[in-house]
Amino acid sequence: MRLLGIDFGFKRIGIAVAESEVGIVTPRPPMDASGTLKRDAEAISLLAKREEVDAVVLGLPIEESGEEGRMARICRTLAEHISGNGIVVHLVDESMTSVQADGALRQDGLKASQRRKLRDGEAAALILERYLDGEEEAR
Repeated sequence: MRLLGIDFGFKRIGIAVAESEVGIVTPRPPMDASGTLKRDAEAISLLAKREEVDAVVLGLPIEESGEEGRMARICRTLAEHISGNGIVVHLVDESMTSVQADGALRQDGLKASQRRKLRDGEAAALILERYLDGEEEAR
């Protein structure tokens, strides 16, 4: 199964692609967010079709308290827009993926400016890895 991982942000949208049969997850360069969820959903849907993926795995930011805050509600709305375009969407808890991605890039010795360019794709890759590892889907 081919999957598209998404780490949604208001400025950039992290992208990664996974080939589940071989367990390969590849971060991609981020796309710029448009400022509206419908346009972002359309861009993600077009990318999903171009990449010939079976589903989109969208990170859902769960707060430390375990509650869903404003950003989680926004991501749920984005998921609805994407699925409205005929794409299967899975929501996965993305807690701390950006922090983990930044830490891994820091360990690789990258400067802050280099990490900023790569962090979103790496976070999307971590979201896909969580999904592939069978972590429970957010409801």
